[in-house]
Amino acid sequence: MLNISKYKTYTRGLLASIAVAIVSLTITQFISFSTATVAIIIGMIVGNIFYSTFHAEESRFKSGVKFAEKDLLMFAIALMGINLNFTMLANLGVKTILIIVLGMVFTIFMGVLLGKLFKLNPKLSLMIGIGNGVCGSSAIAATSSITKVKSNDIGISIALVNLMGTIGIFLAPFLAHLLGFTDIQAGVFTGNTLQAVGQAVAAGFSISDEAGHYSTVVKMGRVLLLVPLVLILIYIAKKESQNNDEEVSQKAKIGVPSFILWFVFFSIIASLGLLPKELETLISSVSQYITLIAMSAIGLMIHFGTIMKTAGTAFKVSSILFALQLMFSALLISTL
Repeated sequence: MLNISKYKTYTRGLLASIAVAIVSLTITQFISFSTATVAIIIGMIVGNIFYSTFHAEESRFKSGVKFAEKDLLMFAIALMGINLNFTMLANLGVKTILIIVLGMVFTIFMGVLLGKLFKLNPKLSLMIGIGNGVCGSSAIAATSSITKVKSNDIGISIALVNLMGTIGIFLAPFLAHLLGFTDIQAGVFTGNTLQAVGQAVAAGFSISDEAGHYSTVVKMGRVLLLVPLVLILIYIAKKESQNNDEEVSQKAKIGVPSFILWFVFFSIIASLGLLPKELETLISSVSQYITLIAMSAIGLMIHFGTIMKTAGTAFKVSSILFALQLMFSALLISTL
């Protein structure tokens, strides 16, 4: 039977997360900034002003916030699959697919390498690399549960990746013009470097309609790489658990998360066109709102003290990584 009393304990924390999400949505009506980042920042402010309310062990808000931060987020990611159409890959061509794959591998690898050079937390470095390399907040959220990343590191990486993407909306089109790219090349460039779908679309269409189209398709191609990336991370996690001689029962816990299977399921449905467009749009909107509630919950659980220890170094890593990502993609587009 469904344990109703268990879910009743989530009410306060869940309502607090929803309240932060509503405030964030309202604020972003007046400023051009990522709602996910705003939600995390507001959540951080509220969570630290009322620190004992959300962080104390006996807190009646904590379980609900944790539920929003993890369970709701996984549900939202599963629904995100409805935005992906596998038939898009057929429109990209081998050359563009190669640019996308090489760009992702390079960005994640350099994120980890820069983290080592600057002595940054390896998991935070990985999240910054994945966020930049794949699809921003969604990629960080989808992979953080597999790599066991802490809320603080999730929040920092999402905020920094979105900041780089916001800068990129203006920087990427300028660089494309400076490098003399055609509209098609400029579209591939913006789609292959900017972090969030909205950022890539905005940058692409600021150049031309043709660039906007290519930017959108290339960006969605990057998002599709989230599935193989998750499978690779699961394989690595299994290998690490075996090397650490953990209990067999512990090893068994590392498998393909159900939300990834549902993500693929919704992607297949979208690819086959089995649902009316109106229903697909509704599912997509529900996913976006639930994701925002989860981002708010992540913010509520972040402690300012932990942020201050790593944010400066993380900003350096994120900035250098984004610069390298732009240069590498420009090089690929110019030579391939």
